[in-house]
Parts: sequence; structure tokens; C-alpha cells
Amino acid sequence: MQIFHTAFREHWAATLESGAYTWSTRGRTIAEEGFLHASRADQVAGVIERYYADVDPSDLVLLVIETDLLDVPWRLDPVGDDEYPHVYGPLSPSAVVETRDLPT
Repeated sequence: MQIFHTAFREHWAATLESGAYTWSTRGRTIAEEGFLHASRADQVAGVIERYYADVDPSDLVLLVIETDLLDVPWRLDPVGDDEYPHVYGPLSPSAVVETRDLPT
């Protein structure tokens, strides 16, 4: 299954050097939050609209994560009336099968 995470471009670039992505969401690390926030394809636009509307899209990148390649646990967790995927540990770049620029 593919899940998606909106990342700041600078954080993703640092990950490619360090080997582990440790950000959960905007302004919070996985250590602080307990997991990495992700979304299904149909949830991506809403997440960007709710949490990143004030950010220049060129500062962001959408990570496409293949769950079969994760080396840490993940699951769909209930959030309100929906479920969102959460990754429970640092994200290895090897689980990211594609990065996408956001439309500007």
C-alpha cells in the first residue's frame, strides 16, 4: 500500500544525508508526537489545505511511502470519523518510492 507524507524539502534533503527521516508533522518530531503522520491518496489535498496553506508549495515535497518497504510498524488509526496511516518510527529513505513536487 502507498501512503503519503508532506515534508519540508529541507528536512527531506537532510534525511538523504542522515539516512532517517524523524519529523512527524509540521514543527514536531516523531519523538515528540509518537509517530509520523501520513495520509491516503484521497486525504492528501485536505491535509495540505488544513496544515500547510500558509507555506510556499515550493518549500514542500510529497513523499510516497511503500508500506511493504517500511522497517518500522505502521497502521491505520481512527481520527474522528476517518482513519489515517501512522508510521511508528523513523522513516528510512528506502521506503520512499517517489517524491512529488506540490503544484504552485
